[in-house]
Amino acid sequence: MKLYDLKSLEIMADGDQEFMVEIIEAFIEELPPDIQLMVEAVDSDNAELSYSIVHKMKPNFLLFGLGLENNVANLELWSKHELARKDVLKDVEKIQTRVEKVIEQLKEDYNL
Repeated sequence: MKLYDLKSLEIMADGDQEFMVEIIEAFIEELPPDIQLMVEAVDSDNAELSYSIVHKMKPNFLLFGLGLENNVANLELWSKHELARKDVLKDVEKIQTRVEKVIEQLKEDYNL
């Protein structure tokens, strides 16, 4: 089962497969360091940094149809001190796991 949906990317690319592959490659390269920073920010209880990182990644999550909107929203609430850190740990884990699995699937599906 695919954990991503490229419909939005396909619309944006307007049939340009080369462009799509470039965006996919950028996703594969750029997301892991950002995910690691997010994990470290939450682990060190740095809500402001976590918000900044999640806000940066959010458009990619939407573009690739990852279905992480609720998890991102929870991290944003935590950064505004509306949730406790312990309440977002599962969200962080889900984001990290989903992105790792999607990257594996994209590499396999696009021979990257």
